[in-house]
Amino acid sequence: MSMLVVVTENVPPRLRGRLAVWLLEIRAGVYVGDVSRKIREMIWQQINVLAEDGNVVLAWATNTESGFDFQTYGQNRRIPIEMDGLRLVSFLPSDNT
Repeated sequence: MSMLVVVTENVPPRLRGRLAVWLLEIRAGVYVGDVSRKIREMIWQQINVLAEDGNVVLAWATNTESGFDFQTYGQNRRIPIEMDGLRLVSFLPSDNT
């Protein structure tokens, strides 16, 4: 079991309801829980099926140098990159520049 955090933006209500079955919604669109790897992978499958045009980041505690790992779904200015073996986040330029 490991701590899991899911942050959603502009996702359909049915995905938010599905996430609330396994995780606690501590703020609008922010879910936390302590789940197994199997449940985490099942949640990720549900995100891929139900998120539509929204975007999601799923982060979990793991045995890495940073102490966590993460996956993203959908369009967002923040994109994951890998640098020197670390997963980091890069920002794309905003649309209004």
